[in-house]
Amino acid sequence: MKNIVLGVTGSIAAYKAADIASRLVKKGFGVHVVMTPAAAEFITPLTLQTVSGNPVHLEMFRTAEKWEVEHISLAQRADLILVAPASADIIGMVAAGLAGNLLTTTIMATRAPVVFAPAMNTGMYENRVFQHWMSFLKSMGYLFIEPEEGPLACGTSGKGRLPDPEQIVAFVEQILSANQDLKDRKVLVTAGPTREHIDPVRFITNHSSGKMGFALARRAKNRGAQVTLVSGPTTIKPPDGVRVIAVETAQEMFEVVKDLFTDMDIVIKAAAVADYRPKVKESQKIKKSCSDLVLELERTPDILGYLGEHKEKQLLVGFAAETEKVLDHAREKLLRKNLDLIVANDLTIYTHL
Repeated sequence: MKNIVLGVTGSIAAYKAADIASRLVKKGFGVHVVMTPAAAEFITPLTLQTVSGNPVHLEMFRTAEKWEVEHISLAQRADLILVAPASADIIGMVAAGLAGNLLTTTIMATRAPVVFAPAMNTGMYENRVFQHWMSFLKSMGYLFIEPEEGPLACGTSGKGRLPDPEQIVAFVEQILSANQDLKDRKVLVTAGPTREHIDPVRFITNHSSGKMGFALARRAKNRGAQVTLVSGPTTIKPPDGVRVIAVETAQEMFEVVKDLFTDMDIVIKAAAVADYRPKVKESQKIKKSCSDLVLELERTPDILGYLGEHKEKQLLVGFAAETEKVLDHAREKLLRKNLDLIVANDLTIYTHL
């Protein structure tokens, strides 16, 4: 039996948690409910204990003959944590790394997939700060079930309704059934930018954060794969259970990937590798002068091209970041580099908060 920790937060939609818990139990899951104090104002712990068949957890610390450190016990027991409904407050706390109650502490301590089903007023959901926190958590591998549009408890209408419990349970089933579909597969993911040095203090790089590659590595690991992540310079915490190899330059990444490639089943090339590097790296810092500085550049190794040329059994995935003719350029790259799949990103549609 797989165990689900159902987190219930302070939302008018908390009453739907009883239906969610009941449906999960009927599907054969063990359900362990963790409520925030605010949630207990909307639905009683006794109701959720009755439908789940297990004690409801409310307090961080309790006195009992058989006392456990509850957040650790729950975190280790969980095959998945579902927070439904998930309030703006709880999502913001997790995004900020805060662990002020039993639910947030359990989420911080777990290695299981975490799914949020937000439910709130439209204005709160569309708030730029909340959207930023949600985007950040998605980039870290947390999963979200999008709220629905319709009449809200506050009397307005818009996006923010908790989805139907049947839809939420189906999402959970999909995640858990797919959880080990990559078991024993060897997956190589590249991530982040590279740095091509001009002198000891200056280098050529790009805006890549590495979030995409790290998120893909985390999901592959959650689905049972043996994952190796080759990353350029980033500030992102490496996923648990993933082998990480840090590199700096395109040449370093090429050498590492070339050595690992033969043994891999899947290669996801999400890194934003510099196409050019200075032909000469100065050993001393270049001093500022009145004259212009001209840099002579040379091509870096074409890592993806090399992999496409030498692949045998591997599934090879590439990325294309374009500013024009996105599909045309992506298709051309897919064919030219002998890829199995390409992800095309249109850079003109992205804006910064």
